[in-house]
Amino acid sequence: RMFVTDSLWLLVLFVTHSSAFSVPPTMQGQSPDVLVCGAGVIGASVAYHLSLRGIKVQLIDAAGIAQAASGKAGGFLAVDWNDGSPVGPLSRKSFELHQELANTLGLDSYRRLTCSAIAVDGSGKPASKKLANVEWVDLGTQGQRVMGTTDTIAQVHPRQLTEALVAAAEKKGCSLRVGTVESVDVEEEDGKKKVVGVTVDGEKLTASKLVLAMGPWTAQAAQGLGLPPMYGQKYHSVLMQNDRTLSQAVFFQGLGDPEVYPRPEGEVYVTGFPDSPISVTERPGQEEVRGDVATRLVDTIRKVSSELGEATVSKTQSCYLPLAPDGNPLIGKVPGVDGAYVATGHGCWGILNGPATGLVMSELIVDGAATSVDIAAFDPARLAGVVFR
Repeated sequence: RMFVTDSLWLLVLFVTHSSAFSVPPTMQGQSPDVLVCGAGVIGASVAYHLSLRGIKVQLIDAAGIAQAASGKAGGFLAVDWNDGSPVGPLSRKSFELHQELANTLGLDSYRRLTCSAIAVDGSGKPASKKLANVEWVDLGTQGQRVMGTTDTIAQVHPRQLTEALVAAAEKKGCSLRVGTVESVDVEEEDGKKKVVGVTVDGEKLTASKLVLAMGPWTAQAAQGLGLPPMYGQKYHSVLMQNDRTLSQAVFFQGLGDPEVYPRPEGEVYVTGFPDSPISVTERPGQEEVRGDVATRLVDTIRKVSSELGEATVSKTQSCYLPLAPDGNPLIGKVPGVDGAYVATGHGCWGILNGPATGLVMSELIVDGAATSVDIAAFDPARLAGVVFR
């Protein structure tokens, strides 16, 4: 490993960075180059990849690191399930990055899984014949289809991933500010708008570049920027503790189509029965958990598995998955506002696509264009006519 002096580091930054940046050799005690609003997996990944480029970042979040969906999601990763859609290339790149990050950051929750779709009749009765290659589902089974192998399916605990990304960024000068972003501060000169910072809990923070990565709360903080409305779809989940560690994720067909993602050390993540998308009013990290939905999830799993019927419930929780009006993420420059960027709206694939989103955003901000993945389909300008009011 090669170490360089402060003066040489400054020279490297001068040569390799965009002219929009002039990063000093030491970043302690100085204003950030980029403010990243939102410390979920998307914001954390943006901060991480910018920090790798020597950019001074300040993360801002109303509740702290991974307090909303990025701490409560399932962390299911599939390399090819988005093939044929605009998100396909982003997902493939991100799946690759997950393996690299697991090695680099020491993520012991990362592992490969198999995955099957299993049809059930809801009877709760033992199947007359055990389905081949089915690990733990044995009640009311009618058929199964393989959806992925260890070559194409993986998982990571999203909270561990997000916290590790922030910790790695902090080692390179990133800082975290817990507070509510009340507004994006913009100045206009000669008919052109530019970002000058944000107001957080009544205090103005200055920076010439800003990334909005606040999930379903993004547009609320950015009123006046012309961003489209963002919605949140609430999912409940239940964590159960099993006696053994399972290794097959299951997407059920029947009983409301719940999904189950086994985790290391016997933990099992159960989710399903989503609400309709809404404009979110609950604060991040304070989402209501409805007992009837949690009970339904547990009862459903006990109708499909005699083994998990004996598992204990360790936690119930809920979170909102962020959605843009057309279902595709917003990744790119905010139209008409110099220095403003947005990265949100990844829906159920936020954890999967977090690493690659952070990478392409760092390229866009530092180099002026994303090169690892074509992000043209995610340009916020495509929804310029759908304005938040």
